[in-house]
Amino acid sequence: MVNLIRKNATTRLVLFSALIVLFALFSVSAQKPETNASSRPYVWTAEPDGCTSIEVGRLASEDGSVMTAHTCDGPYRTWLNIVPHAKYPAGSKNKIYSGKMHTETSTDLRGMIQTGEIPQVEETFAFMNTCYPCMNEAGLAIGETTINGRPELYNQEGMFMIEEIERIILERSKTAREAIKLAGELVKQYGYGDGGECITIADAKEVWHFEVMGAGPLEKGGVWAAVRIPDDHVGLSANIPRISEINLKDPDHYMASDNVFKVAQDMGWWDPKSGEPFKFWKAYSGRKPYSIREFYVLSTLAPSLKLNMDMPELPFSVKPEKKVSIRDMFKMYRETYAGTEYDATKNLMVPRRQRGRPGQQPAGGATPEPPEMVKSPLANPWMSGDFTQLVNALKPGTIQGQRTIAISGCSYATVIQCRGWLPPAIGTVCWFAFDNPGLSARFPIFAGVTALPPSFEVCGQHRYRADSACWAFRSANRLATVKWGQTQKIMEDTVREFEEKGLLELPQVEKKYLEILNSKTPDKEPFKTNEYLTKYTNDFARAAMNKYQELTEKFWFLLRGGL
Repeated sequence: MVNLIRKNATTRLVLFSALIVLFALFSVSAQKPETNASSRPYVWTAEPDGCTSIEVGRLASEDGSVMTAHTCDGPYRTWLNIVPHAKYPAGSKNKIYSGKMHTETSTDLRGMIQTGEIPQVEETFAFMNTCYPCMNEAGLAIGETTINGRPELYNQEGMFMIEEIERIILERSKTAREAIKLAGELVKQYGYGDGGECITIADAKEVWHFEVMGAGPLEKGGVWAAVRIPDDHVGLSANIPRISEINLKDPDHYMASDNVFKVAQDMGWWDPKSGEPFKFWKAYSGRKPYSIREFYVLSTLAPSLKLNMDMPELPFSVKPEKKVSIRDMFKMYRETYAGTEYDATKNLMVPRRQRGRPGQQPAGGATPEPPEMVKSPLANPWMSGDFTQLVNALKPGTIQGQRTIAISGCSYATVIQCRGWLPPAIGTVCWFAFDNPGLSARFPIFAGVTALPPSFEVCGQHRYRADSACWAFRSANRLATVKWGQTQKIMEDTVREFEEKGLLELPQVEKKYLEILNSKTPDKEPFKTNEYLTKYTNDFARAAMNKYQELTEKFWFLLRGGL
C-alpha cells in the first residue's frame, strides 16, 4: 500500500513538472523580441575592465600559425552552439538584434530587441556561435574586447552592436581583410549603436586589430581604424583603445573609415594645424593607452625593450624574443602575476603550523627558533572583494589587487589557431574553456565541428543548472579557491593533463582526418571528415566535464569539517 501511494505521488509529481515545463516552453516561444532600437538598455562605462585579446602573427608563432584569443570577462551568456552552413532564397532578410548576450538558451528571446534587418546573402558559412561569435568553417577567427572611448561618440540609433557585426562577418567572410571591409560597410550604411569595441580578426595569413566607435549623436554611422599586426609581432587589446598613428597610404597595414580624421577635427579632439600627428587613441579616447595587462604581456615577451609603467605610451606590438607557442598562449591566459611584484597574495604569510602542543617549549630550555613563514592556505589569486576588504581593514595595504588576465568572473575563453598548411576544417582550431581560464581545462573545437553537447546550449549565468556545461567547471573552480593551499596542485595537474592530451593527440587527429579526406573508398570509412572531428571534440569535452564533476565531489569532501 505504501509503495502504491509513493508510486501515485511520484506520477503526480512527474505530471505536474511536465505541465510546468510545457508552460515555460510555451511562454518563451510566445515571446517576440522588441523592435524599438532606441529603447535598448546600455550602461556606459568610462573604463571597461572586461576582456583580453592577444594577437600573434604567423612569423611570431612557434609553429607558423596565426593566433587570436579572447576572455569573455563578465556576466555574459556562456551557452554556445554551431550555426550550420545555410542557403537562402532571393529576397531574404537577415534580422539584426541587440540583447543576445544575456539569453539563457539558444531559443530564449527575453531581452532581445530587433534593431533592423539587412538583405540576406545567398549562402552563409557555418560558425561557432559564442556570446561574441568567434570562428567560421572558412578558417576566420575573431577575438574581442570592449574599449568604449569618449562617451560623446555613442549613438544608440545605430543598428549594429559589435556581436552582430561579428556574426555577419563570420557568415560572409573568408579573410580578415574581407571582414574589416564588410564591417566598415555595415557601420557606414546601417549605423553603429554600441560603445567602443576592438575585434582582433585572424586568418591563416595575418591578424588585424580593428577598433570602432560611434560617430556622435548627429551621425548614425561610426568611426573606425584597423592595423595589421606585423607578421613577426605580437599585439593585444585589453579594454583600452591602442591604435596610434595610421598611414592610410599603406593599405597593406592600415585601413580606416572615411571620416576618421574629420570627426576628431569637428569635435575638437585633433587640430591638424597644431603640428601634432593624429593618434587614434588620443583623439577618440584620451586615456592612457595601456594598463597592467598590456604592460605585462609586452614586457614579458620582449624584456630587452625595458618597458615600464611610467611610459606615456607602449609599442602597439612587439617582436617576441622567443617565438610564441600554443602552450605559451595558454600560460599567458592563466596569468595571475604569481611570484612578481604584482602578486596580490605576496603579503599573506603565516607561521607554518608546528606539530605538538601549543606553547610547548624546546627540550633543555633552548631558545625557540622563529617560526617559518609560509603562504596562507586561504590565499589565492581570486580572493573576493569582501575578503580583501576584511584583510585590509585589519592591516591596510596587505592585499594590493591588480587586474589579472585570468579572473574568476570570466564566462568563457578562447585561443584560436589558424594553420594554413591544413584544410580550414581542421587547420583552424579553437581551444575553448568555460569559466576561469586559470583553472579550467581547455578542449579543441575544430572549425569543421558541426554540433556540440546539449549542455553547451544552457547558460550558467541566470541560476545554478546541473544541465549547463559551464557549471561542471565552475563548481570545481569555486570550491578549489576555498582551500587553495590543498587544491592548487590538483587543479594545476588537471589543467596540464588535458593540455597535454589535446596537444599530444592533435597530430593523430590531423592524420586521421586527412586519411578520411583523401580516402579512395569513402563509403567504407566509419565517419565522414566533419563527423570524425565532431565526435572527437564532443568526446574530449565530455571527458573534461566528467573530470571536473569528480573534482567537485573531491573538494566537497575536503570541506567536510568546515573551513
